[in-house]
Amino acid sequence: MNHLINILLVEDDESLNRGISFTLKKEGYRVFSATCLEEGRRIYNEENIHLIVLDVGLPDGDGFEFCKEIKKSSDVFIIFLTACIQEVDIVTGYDLGADDYIPKPFSLMVLISKVNAVLRRRITNRESQKIQCKDITYYPKTMRIYKNNEEIFLSKVEFKLFKYFMDNPQQVISKEQFFSQLWDIEGDFLDESTLPVNIRRLREKIEDDPSKPKYIKTIRGIGYTWTERCIRQ
Repeated sequence: MNHLINILLVEDDESLNRGISFTLKKEGYRVFSATCLEEGRRIYNEENIHLIVLDVGLPDGDGFEFCKEIKKSSDVFIIFLTACIQEVDIVTGYDLGADDYIPKPFSLMVLISKVNAVLRRRITNRESQKIQCKDITYYPKTMRIYKNNEEIFLSKVEFKLFKYFMDNPQQVISKEQFFSQLWDIEGDFLDESTLPVNIRRLREKIEDDPSKPKYIKTIRGIGYTWTERCIRQ
């Protein structure tokens, strides 16, 4: 599922930026790269980012300030990169909510190991979180879903679809991905016609107007996408 994980890399050293981007992409991650804070902010606001690899010293500002901005409203993971190894700077990064800290120079294998470890925590911690998407609230630990504070009850198949969307919001998910990630394991679906049927049933329960869905959009010829940004709290 790495291809459904979005990583934002903000690093002004273009050679290092290319090397990190190439290595992360080889691991199967989807990488958005920026060489300054302005570009990093734009990408972060436009994409559903799961982890940020963030240089501290950037030409147009301070990575610490960017981290502080983000942590006010998001629990996205952040790994700092820095040429400065003073203890006070490392402590500052952790105090701001950073998940890890890598001093330069570093091995790309070490970076990948730390990225993988942080993202494993994303899966481990997910069950203790509340996920908010506009008027829909999802509690993973209890598997309860509310719309406008009224509980929604889903079938087993509908819930699996809903959870997969919650884990991968604002991503275009192909029919093949649905089948490989959900149905081959459980054997719940027997043919391709079952997918749109269950998508329709899920829409009937979560959409204000299922004929004009605002959450689950069909991407013709490809699959579906959950259009809204989800905030984990």
